[in-house]
Amino acid sequence: MDKTSVGLVHLDRAGDIDGQRGRDHDARGGNGLWPGRNPNSLCGSIDGDSVDTTPGRSHSANRAADPAGKASAPTHSHTNLNGNLLMTNQMIIRAILFLFSLLLIVPAPSGNCAEASTNNRPLLTRPLSLPEAIDLALQQNANVLKGRADLEAAYGLVLQTRAIVLPSVRSTGNLQAADPGLREQFPTPLPVNLPDNTWFVDIRVTQSLYEGGRMKSALREAKLTKEQAVSQFESVIADTVLDVQLAYYDALLAQQQILVQEASVNLLTNQLVNTRARFEAGTVRPFNVLRAEVELANAQPRLIRARNASRIAKNNLATLLGFDIPKDVWDDIPLNLSDKLEARPMAIELPSAIGQALDRRPELMVLTKAERLRREQIHDSRAGYKPSLRAYGGYQARNFSFSDDIAQEVHGWTTGLQLSWDLFDGLATQGRIQQATALHDRARVELIDAKRRIEQEVRTAYSTFMEAREVLESQRKVVEQAEEALRQVTELNKAGAEGGTQLDVLSSQTALTDARTTQIQALRDYDAARARLERAIGQNVRKQKE
Repeated sequence: MDKTSVGLVHLDRAGDIDGQRGRDHDARGGNGLWPGRNPNSLCGSIDGDSVDTTPGRSHSANRAADPAGKASAPTHSHTNLNGNLLMTNQMIIRAILFLFSLLLIVPAPSGNCAEASTNNRPLLTRPLSLPEAIDLALQQNANVLKGRADLEAAYGLVLQTRAIVLPSVRSTGNLQAADPGLREQFPTPLPVNLPDNTWFVDIRVTQSLYEGGRMKSALREAKLTKEQAVSQFESVIADTVLDVQLAYYDALLAQQQILVQEASVNLLTNQLVNTRARFEAGTVRPFNVLRAEVELANAQPRLIRARNASRIAKNNLATLLGFDIPKDVWDDIPLNLSDKLEARPMAIELPSAIGQALDRRPELMVLTKAERLRREQIHDSRAGYKPSLRAYGGYQARNFSFSDDIAQEVHGWTTGLQLSWDLFDGLATQGRIQQATALHDRARVELIDAKRRIEQEVRTAYSTFMEAREVLESQRKVVEQAEEALRQVTELNKAGAEGGTQLDVLSSQTALTDARTTQIQALRDYDAARARLERAIGQNVRKQKE
């Protein structure tokens, strides 16, 4: 590789580093809101090529400079092209190192590259309450993790939106070698030597002073985007909390159904044993034994289904909690639930519930911010009718334009103002305004419709909660009554008294099983209806820090 290509390689390498830092900064969301949970950040560092600025071999005496740093007069007899290119490369490298020092102010990515462990088997064996299950879901649930990633992406968009009000710093460089046949001769009495090889390096700071209203609008849009992203994440968390609550209640219901069906099987088994004993004693007919055997056989499938429902419910809950169930676990998932189904009271009136929903629901906040963002886009579109004014300042260095000595340079600062104004853009601005206005109208309709749907959701959830509460109240003493009825008919059956037939005993056992099943189902329905009502009115929304 010749000296010219070496200089260009190092220049491209610096550009790669600059681009990589920009990508890492966007991937972090710009503020480290969720440190240690950044799946998009890059691991490790960029292994750039080392830069050796020591001249090689016999090229050290190819340029002379006075103490003030001014370029000396051309000395073509002691200068060759390779030496000039080497010294030019050194100047480019110094400029790149200066630019790289500016890049050091950009914060390094703070993402944690260690992959989170998915072996959660020890966590499945300890008792797990509902609040603990919710906390685990907020740490490991896939929807929550995706919501955090969306939140970080939105924060990156906030940085991009605010960029218009901040100054930009850009450095450029160019090194070009041309064929001597392209050299032009000026028709002057004295010969003018134009260089065949040229280079140019500069750094410039640009600041927008006026953008037709886009700068203030950008700040408002950045704030709205941030608030909208936070509200969207709050909605994801609220949905996850509700899903975990329902799955937890379903798992508790399945466990209770197993106990009910096991109790039913035990009762029927004891009834079969007693009937066989009485048959052997000659007090009952073979029909009674057959009837008891049939009732016991009919109860077995209900117990099998209850155990399968428990496995499915535990699988569903483990998935929501972000657990990886060991592949060798199938029959008994090691998920020990410590809470119980209980009817915690909830006193609320429908008008109050609707009012709370319209104030708290994050979905409404998301649509409200979306409507305001559409309004800001109208202001942005109208800015196309107005001029743009920017100020810039910088420093540049290049080779002398009228000398073949590429090492002879000129350098200095530059500053100025730049004004641009599209007097006619082919009606593009008018089209953008029309589009932004239509989208704003659509966002406003979506907001109004969402309020209606949320009010309907609250009414439905409230009605379902009232139904569940009434059903639960009606079942409070049914189990006690069914147990007492079974006890009495069993005593009558043993005594051989009237009203104590085998049919009466079996009917009482069935009634007790139905009462127990209805009671635990009513408890589960009450807890689920209360959880849905809390979600509908926004009580389970967990506010996030912006």
